[in-house]
Amino acid sequence: MSDTPQHESIHGDSPLPEALRITSPAPLVDIGANLTHESFAQDLEATLARAADANVRSLVVTGADLEGATRAAELATRFASLHATAGLHPHHASDWNLDLEHAMRELHQQKVVVAVGECGLDFHRDFSPRADQERALEAQLALAAETGLPVFLHERDAGRRMLEMLHEWRDRLSDAVVHCFTGDRATLHGYLDLDLHIGQTGWLSDERRGHHLREFVADIPVERLMVETDCPYLLPRNLPAKIKGRRHEPALLPWIVRELAYWRGESEAELAQQTTLTAKRFFRLEEDAGK
Repeated sequence: MSDTPQHESIHGDSPLPEALRITSPAPLVDIGANLTHESFAQDLEATLARAADANVRSLVVTGADLEGATRAAELATRFASLHATAGLHPHHASDWNLDLEHAMRELHQQKVVVAVGECGLDFHRDFSPRADQERALEAQLALAAETGLPVFLHERDAGRRMLEMLHEWRDRLSDAVVHCFTGDRATLHGYLDLDLHIGQTGWLSDERRGHHLREFVADIPVERLMVETDCPYLLPRNLPAKIKGRRHEPALLPWIVRELAYWRGESEAELAQQTTLTAKRFFRLEEDAGK
């Protein structure tokens, strides 16, 4: 392991307005951070320092194609607080082939890679044909079964088919999380019945499309719930101040925990503690502490 970012106080030269600089009452794990995105290229170390100041202590960097997964693993090798996933997002599913499968299998052998994915089904945009999405997902579920790694899943408007496929695979998988869950109550309970974990973002603060989650987010058992920013995307829409450029970042994860805690009727501290315990167990982060 090489360098940890030089600590920069969020009270210094920060893109976050003063009103948004809050600190979690307990350490947090951001299970979905797209830190390979070009928007972080110039200030990644400062971004990680702000996250640490906000008590976001561990982050899982999402790898959604070969280039992104390779870069995620490189970042996780460089920074002690980072871990990586490696997979092919359904938007790119048509790219799946044997060479890509071999490259992903090699990435999954690295200690810093803690999950297979981001993989899954997206019938909302259908950037790849659905048959290709299912083929790529099946192949990656097979890799997860082979390696014993948990699966980091994407699903949008494809709950019924995802449930059918996961039902066939669940006994062969060590664990799986549906990250950034945005579906309905029936789909949620279908995933919970399969003993899956659920990732929550700032989506439930979106008055245009996410408020339905408020009605049943408390249905998720705390030992199956994890939190994430999905940054730089999904900036919560109810923040008390605006951010220039509207880039989401890990330091804002405490706001998501606060919102979740309110709608679940729990304290922020308890939810922070429990989601962190769940994430560490799911991704085996304690085992990987000496990477």
